[in-house]
Amino acid sequence: MSVLDNWKEWQEFLGNRLQHAQNQGMSEGAISSLAHQIGDYLADNVDPKNEQERVLADMWSVASEQEQQAIANVMVKLVQQ
Repeated sequence: MSVLDNWKEWQEFLGNRLQHAQNQGMSEGAISSLAHQIGDYLADNVDPKNEQERVLADMWSVASEQEQQAIANVMVKLVQQ
Protein backbone atom coordinates (compact mmCIF):
# COMPACT_ATOMS: atom_id res chain seq x y z
CA MET A 1 0.00 0.00 0.00
CA SER A 2 1.28 3.45 -0.92
CA VAL A 3 1.38 6.32 1.59
CA LEU A 4 -0.86 8.13 -0.89
CA ASP A 5 -3.69 5.66 -0.30
CA ASN A 6 -4.42 6.87 3.24
CA TRP A 7 -4.64 10.54 4.24
CA LYS A 8 -3.28 10.02 7.77
CA GLU A 9 -0.34 7.99 6.48
CA TRP A 10 0.37 10.70 3.90
CA GLN A 11 0.36 13.37 6.61
CA GLU A 12 2.68 11.29 8.80
CA PHE A 13 5.00 10.67 5.85
CA LEU A 14 5.18 14.39 5.04
CA GLY A 15 5.63 15.27 8.69
CA ASN A 16 8.55 12.86 9.01
CA ARG A 17 10.19 14.27 5.88
CA LEU A 18 9.65 17.81 7.12
CA GLN A 19 11.21 16.99 10.48
CA HIS A 20 14.19 15.42 8.71
CA ALA A 21 14.65 18.49 6.50
CA GLN A 22 14.50 20.80 9.51
CA ASN A 23 16.98 18.63 11.42
CA GLN A 24 19.36 18.89 8.46
CA GLY A 25 19.16 22.68 8.65
CA MET A 26 16.90 23.38 5.67
CA SER A 27 15.46 26.91 5.90
CA GLU A 28 11.74 27.66 6.04
CA GLY A 29 12.02 29.34 2.63
CA ALA A 30 13.63 26.27 1.10
CA ILE A 31 10.99 24.03 2.68
CA SER A 32 8.23 26.27 1.34
CA SER A 33 9.73 26.21 -2.16
CA LEU A 34 10.16 22.44 -2.05
CA ALA A 35 6.56 22.00 -0.86
CA HIS A 36 5.39 23.96 -3.91
CA GLN A 37 7.55 21.84 -6.23
CA ILE A 38 6.11 18.66 -4.68
CA GLY A 39 2.60 20.03 -5.18
CA ASP A 40 3.34 20.67 -8.85
CA TYR A 41 4.79 17.18 -9.27
CA LEU A 42 1.81 15.51 -7.59
CA ALA A 43 -0.66 17.58 -9.62
CA ASP A 44 1.06 16.62 -12.88
CA ASN A 45 1.94 12.99 -12.19
CA VAL A 46 -0.14 11.38 -9.45
CA ASP A 47 -3.82 10.53 -9.50
CA PRO A 48 -5.44 11.40 -6.14
CA LYS A 49 -6.05 8.25 -4.09
CA ASN A 50 -8.59 9.60 -1.58
CA GLU A 51 -11.12 12.40 -1.28
CA GLN A 52 -8.77 14.74 0.60
CA GLU A 53 -6.17 14.45 -2.14
CA ARG A 54 -8.90 15.02 -4.74
CA VAL A 55 -9.94 18.27 -3.05
CA LEU A 56 -6.31 19.44 -2.92
CA ALA A 57 -5.78 18.49 -6.56
CA ASP A 58 -8.91 20.36 -7.62
CA MET A 59 -7.90 23.44 -5.64
CA TRP A 60 -4.35 23.28 -7.03
CA SER A 61 -5.63 23.06 -10.60
CA VAL A 62 -7.56 26.35 -10.37
CA ALA A 63 -5.15 28.25 -8.12
CA SER A 64 -2.74 30.93 -9.29
CA GLU A 65 0.98 30.51 -8.61
CA GLN A 66 0.64 32.61 -5.45
CA GLU A 67 -2.38 30.61 -4.28
CA GLN A 68 -0.54 27.35 -4.93
CA GLN A 69 2.31 28.58 -2.74
CA ALA A 70 -0.23 29.37 -0.03
CA ILE A 71 -1.69 25.86 -0.31
CA ALA A 72 1.82 24.39 -0.06
CA ASN A 73 2.54 26.52 3.01
CA VAL A 74 -0.69 25.40 4.67
CA MET A 75 0.21 21.76 4.02
CA VAL A 76 3.59 22.36 5.70
CA LYS A 77 1.82 23.85 8.72
CA LEU A 78 -0.63 20.97 8.80
CA VAL A 79 2.06 18.31 8.97
CA GLN A 80 4.08 20.25 11.57
CA GLN A 81 1.39 19.48 14.17
